[in-house]
Amino acid sequence: MSNLSKQFGLFALVGATGTAAHYAVLLCLVEINGIGAVAASGWGALTGLVINYALNHWLTFKSAQPHARAFPKFALIACVGLGLNLLLMAMLVNGLGVYYLLAQVMVTLVVLTWNFVGNRWWTFQADSARREMRDG
Repeated sequence: MSNLSKQFGLFALVGATGTAAHYAVLLCLVEINGIGAVAASGWGALTGLVINYALNHWLTFKSAQPHARAFPKFALIACVGLGLNLLLMAMLVNGLGVYYLLAQVMVTLVVLTWNFVGNRWWTFQADSARREMRDG
C-alpha cells in the first residue's frame, strides 16, 4: 500500500471521528430541537471541523507547522467543504426530496474527498513533501 493510500486511510479514519460528532449534532438538532436539516448539518460540520483539525494536525499529517499557520488554511478548506455540504444538502433534501440522513451520507463522501485533496496539497503540503522525501 502506498504512503498516499495509507495517509488517505488515516485521514478517513480521523474524519470518521469528526463525522460521528457531525452526525450526533445533526440528529440532536433535528430530532430533539426541531431545527431544519440544512442548518443542523452546518452546525454539525463546524463541530467536526474542530475535531478533525486537531486529529489531522497531530496524527494524519504529523505537522510541524504552527497552528497559527496551519489552522487558517485548514479552516478555509473546511469552509469550502461546509459550503459544498450546505449546497448539496439543500439540493438533495429541499430540491429532490431525499431523506436527510441518506443525503448526508452522499454529501459526506464528496466533502471527504475535497477535504483530503485540499489539506494534503495545500494546508499540510510542506509536511507531506517532507514525509515523502524521508520515506522515499
